[in-house]
Amino acid sequence: MLGMNDLRVGTYFILDEEPYEILEARHVKMAQGRPVMQTKIKNLLTGNVLSRNFHQSDSFNEAELDKSKVKYLYNHRDQYWFSDIKDGSKRFSLTKSTIGNGVQFLKANLEVEAIAFDGKVINIVLPIKIDLIVKEAPPAIKGNTAQGGTKAVVLETESSINVPLFINAGDIIRVNTQTGEYVERAEKA
Repeated sequence: MLGMNDLRVGTYFILDEEPYEILEARHVKMAQGRPVMQTKIKNLLTGNVLSRNFHQSDSFNEAELDKSKVKYLYNHRDQYWFSDIKDGSKRFSLTKSTIGNGVQFLKANLEVEAIAFDGKVINIVLPIKIDLIVKEAPPAIKGNTAQGGTKAVVLETESSINVPLFINAGDIIRVNTQTGEYVERAEKA
């Protein structure tokens, strides 16, 4: 059993017979009131995010989730297909709304972690940092680097992010999948 003080970012628990993940948690003590835990939680089945306050008397069961390595294959319309790493015939799909913003960093044969609840895969977790090839990048113009500016580039996954001006087409850059931001240049073209 989990209590109010066990609710931390990244904790999985059961609420109303559905698995949730804590995205944000803040302990708040009101002037005359009892302390509460203000949280933002994500329903792992539907992908809905909601704000919820929990009190000291609240208790929860920890969600028993199975994690396994899978490989991203391809997407067709709104379905993203994955397979077991060892057995390519064991395939499953997830929708774009279930995966969330992570779909913009999925590339063929990328290994991700699948999260299963009651024997059914409900979501995936991408690696925190992945390397992607810059497909299109506008040239840096001499004189506009005094303030350390940025420019928008298109990656091999067709997503667009802001990078420093010295990044060119063909460079391999490292991207943080949680924030969607540029981290560093991994390899120069």
